[in-house]
Amino acid sequence: MELLQIFLAIGTLLFAAGIFITLTKRNTIMVLIGVELIFNAANLNFVAFSAYDPARLQGNLVALFVMILAAAEAAIGLAIIIRVYQYFKSVSLDEITTLRG
Repeated sequence: MELLQIFLAIGTLLFAAGIFITLTKRNTIMVLIGVELIFNAANLNFVAFSAYDPARLQGNLVALFVMILAAAEAAIGLAIIIRVYQYFKSVSLDEITTLRG
C-alpha cells in the first residue's frame, strides 16, 4: 500500500468518526469533538497531498488556516456552551429547546 493511500484511509476513518459523533451524540461537547475530528481529517488530506509538490506549500498553508479556524470555532463554541449551561443547567441538546434572550 502506498503512503498516500494510508494517509487517505486514516483521513477517511477520522472523517467518518467525526460525522458519526456529530450526528449521534446529544452532548454539545461531543458534537464539538466530532467537528474537530472532521477538521483534522481535512488537514491530514491537505498535508498528504501537498507532499507531492514540495515546491509549493498550498496544502500546508490551507491546513494552517483550517487549524486557526478550528481554534476560533472551539473557543467560541465553548463560550456558547458555558453560557447555555448557565441558563439551562444542562449541555444536552435534547433539553435545550428554546433560545430566548
